[in-house]
Amino acid sequence: MLKKGNSKGFTLIELLIVIAIIGILAAIALPMFNSHRIRAKILEVTNTMAYLASAVNNYAQEMTAGGSVVWPNCPDIPSIQSTLGLGFGAVTRISAAQVDQATGVIEVTLSNIDSSVDGRMLSLTPTANADGSISWAWGGTVSPLYLPRIH
Repeated sequence: MLKKGNSKGFTLIELLIVIAIIGILAAIALPMFNSHRIRAKILEVTNTMAYLASAVNNYAQEMTAGGSVVWPNCPDIPSIQSTLGLGFGAVTRISAAQVDQATGVIEVTLSNIDSSVDGRMLSLTPTANADGSISWAWGGTVSPLYLPRIH
């Protein structure tokens, strides 16, 4: 005699519900994962830019003339290395970098990160404060989602 109601396993409906839930979670998680992957790669660039900002800050503090800030003339990576002593050889996510002598703005071009951000610019804009210190603000053509929160 067969007993009903003692079956083991899942019904087709239960399996379909589990598959639907997994599909919904994947649809939400994959874009977030990609966003965090891009942010992690941009972190290498922002750390490099923070070191560059520190070097530019030191240069400006040493070269201040008559109360006005003097920024370094660094139109490319080799001039950054020769003027400020910073090498970018190990940084693979920057294809170009410069420091504008007129404004002190540091700009880098992103590469080897993701097609959504490669070729875009990330910048640090200085503001000379009354006490002689320099404040920096992030900007550029990269999405605000990927900009650092603080510096």
